Amino acid sequence: MNHYDQKIELYFELKGTPLSSRESYGRRMQAFLSFMHKLGKPIENINEEDIQGYIIYLKRDKNLSAGTINNYISAIKFFYTFVLEKEWNPVKVPRMRRTKQLPVIPPREDILSLIEETSNLKHKAIFVLIYGSGLRVSEVAKLKISDICSKTMRIRVDKAKHNTNRYTILSKTALDILRTYFKSYFSNTSYTPNDWLFPGRNNQDHINVKTIKNTLIKVRNKLELDPNISAHTLRHCFSTHALEDGVDPVFIQQMLGHKNLQTTMTYLHMTSKSLMGVKSPLDTQGYQ
Repeated sequence: MNHYDQKIELYFELKGTPLSSRESYGRRMQAFLSFMHKLGKPIENINEEDIQGYIIYLKRDKNLSAGTINNYISAIKFFYTFVLEKEWNPVKVPRMRRTKQLPVIPPREDILSLIEETSNLKHKAIFVLIYGSGLRVSEVAKLKISDICSKTMRIRVDKAKHNTNRYTILSKTALDILRTYFKSYFSNTSYTPNDWLFPGRNNQDHINVKTIKNTLIKVRNKLELDPNISAHTLRHCFSTHALEDGVDPVFIQQMLGHKNLQTTMTYLHMTSKSLMGVKSPLDTQGYQ
């Protein structure tokens, strides 16, 4: 794909596409082209039947989910229309219908156990920020020291998903843990407000997202909790538990950075209705 790299990079640069999206598109385009190469198909001669065959391969042989396959379709469509400059027929290459699955929402006690079991101060601080502020894993990894404001008790989230910016709440508990972490990791070093709050092995880079995800999985497995719990579960729990505590969905939408309120309202399906004061009709009848 080297022949087309410059053209693709120019498009991404002109559009201001985030690095994570560029890498995602790049991986999927490369996987598709490698598949075509193994079949002996010249790139310039790729047609819709070839794309159909690849999608069937992803579904039947790779057993990928509909959502993941749709991500591949988006990348292939971009390459097909922008790079090869061919007409795209959505009738011949439809997006797969997704079955909406609700994420697992563990009890609050399990979330607190995860945090308490995390002995590494850096990782503990990261987990309390995801759960206490509703951050994405990629967002907490890219926080700068100056993004934390203890005076206003809020966190600035720059260049988030879809190149958006927002503020979210800063938990007092999270601030206390952050201060302990900061004294431990920064007291004997020189730093600037623009430095990473959670540097990686190389201080020039922020902590790797995979490190955060893998660390939570290790703690989860140690506690023998639901295997579906991931680092992103902490963000889901922030939303769900905030709804249970009576926080207005509009405020939650703003803190999460959702474009659409309807996205935020899906968390209503995951709330504990008893905590929201909802009773079963059976319990209101006085049945003994």
